[in-house]
Amino acid sequence: MIGLGTYAFFWQHSSLAQHPLTLADMLQLTRDEGVGLFQICDYEAILGYSAAELRDLRSLADDLGVTLELGTRGVLPDHLASYLALAETLGATLVRSMINTAEHRPSLAEAESLLRTTLPVFEDSGVTLALETYEQVRSNDLVSLVEAVASPNLGICLDPANSVAALENPIDVIDRCAPYVAGIHAKDFAFTRRGGWVGFTLEGVPLGTGLLDFDHLLAAVTPEARGINLIIEHWLPLGETIEDTIALENNWNTSNLQYLRSK
Repeated sequence: MIGLGTYAFFWQHSSLAQHPLTLADMLQLTRDEGVGLFQICDYEAILGYSAAELRDLRSLADDLGVTLELGTRGVLPDHLASYLALAETLGATLVRSMINTAEHRPSLAEAESLLRTTLPVFEDSGVTLALETYEQVRSNDLVSLVEAVASPNLGICLDPANSVAALENPIDVIDRCAPYVAGIHAKDFAFTRRGGWVGFTLEGVPLGTGLLDFDHLLAAVTPEARGINLIIEHWLPLGETIEDTIALENNWNTSNLQYLRSK
């Protein structure tokens, strides 16, 4: 299934927007695009929602026909338990996370121990934890960690663009992680020369216009056959004005949806 998420509306729910979008607004815009999946990712405010607010959010999603996923960072058991509780309330069956946070950077051995503590309750609840590929943890280490924990409810959230910053070839990341993928963040990227031709900038571009070999990703992972969702994200830099940036963000959402639907 194709979905949108909070990163697809990054600038529209930021404090720079004149009228920042709420989660309810983003859910409605997702439905308006004909999409039935939304990932609430790295949206810390949700931890402060009351039980009534969470019930209302779930009710709205149900009324709109939008399935929810969640995303956070870190592998500390108490933190993941909080997100598991959110997932159960919101009907989400996938929680994306990352190994490191700004405050906690466990070794791989420590991360394995923490995940072994956490995964049994995820298994009991039928919720999958998907650890994202990114530059702070090399993809071979991430695969080794998933293999070592060996839980049916632990997988990988594949985002090969992130690993470019660690000088990993996206094709290698895709092939290495493919058997363990539980979710996909779909975004394209490109390098452009900086001013004066001194160095490069790595930033997002609309799907199908950059360096990501998306056809290879689909062939290697086979998400449709395996029931793996694709969540659209962007690396969209701030333009001259926030209004121009928001307009472009919405254009990218529409064009990226068209691209994925054509595959």
